[in-house]
Amino acid sequence: MRFIAGEMSIAKDITKMSRKKTLHFSLLDPDKQKPKVAGEIASAVEEAGSSAIMVGGSTIVSQKQVDETVKAIKEQSNLPVILFPSGAKFLSEYADAVFFMSLLNSRNLDYVIREHVKGALFVKQSGIEPIPMGYVIVEPGMTAGRVGEVDLIKKDDVENAVGYALASQYLGMDFFYLEAGSGSPTPVSNKMITAVKNSINIPLIVGGGIRDANTAREKAKAGADVVVTGTKLEEEKNLKKALIDIIKSIKNRNI
Repeated sequence: MRFIAGEMSIAKDITKMSRKKTLHFSLLDPDKQKPKVAGEIASAVEEAGSSAIMVGGSTIVSQKQVDETVKAIKEQSNLPVILFPSGAKFLSEYADAVFFMSLLNSRNLDYVIREHVKGALFVKQSGIEPIPMGYVIVEPGMTAGRVGEVDLIKKDDVENAVGYALASQYLGMDFFYLEAGSGSPTPVSNKMITAVKNSINIPLIVGGGIRDANTAREKAKAGADVVVTGTKLEEEKNLKKALIDIIKSIKNRNI
């Protein structure tokens, strides 16, 4: 079961579906491939059973990159396209929604709130759906942690992670994202995922370092409502088969 962009609130649809099973989102970085290739990948991930496509990255240099990538994806796929922007200048009117996310453990207020102020009017005028989300980066953090000027949550600092998650929920955010960083050698720990999941009532998204079906299954069983894979898409030769394996592995988190 998947949802189709435009039929209803994407945020409400994600929440509703994630109560039944763990979802898979594919993350495409416009800086990592040409738009045409992004469109081809989008087609493959839809056929594999992914539920949405996120578009964003830490090293994007122009809005044009984002616009062209989103348009190419929309031409090849019916999945919702959700922006995962590093700043207001990388928003695109062609997307369906945007994770209006605050990087809560950044030392730079631009990533906590100022970029949101810059982009808010664009979001309203373009009509894309804003999805409020609390976002924190856990060790090792990788490029996202460095570019985001983040005070990384230590791998074993479960209490701090839970604090950020609860703060996000209490501030009225719709989702909470635990991120180890794209290309991370290690994902967020199962212990941290479970503790966060048991503390909040909003969907939990987990990404970074998830490269295979076994790891994805672990994160789903630990409590992830949405599992995100990104670097996997860039590295895998048989992308469709690899994603089918991952998506099958997370379908029932209770088994």
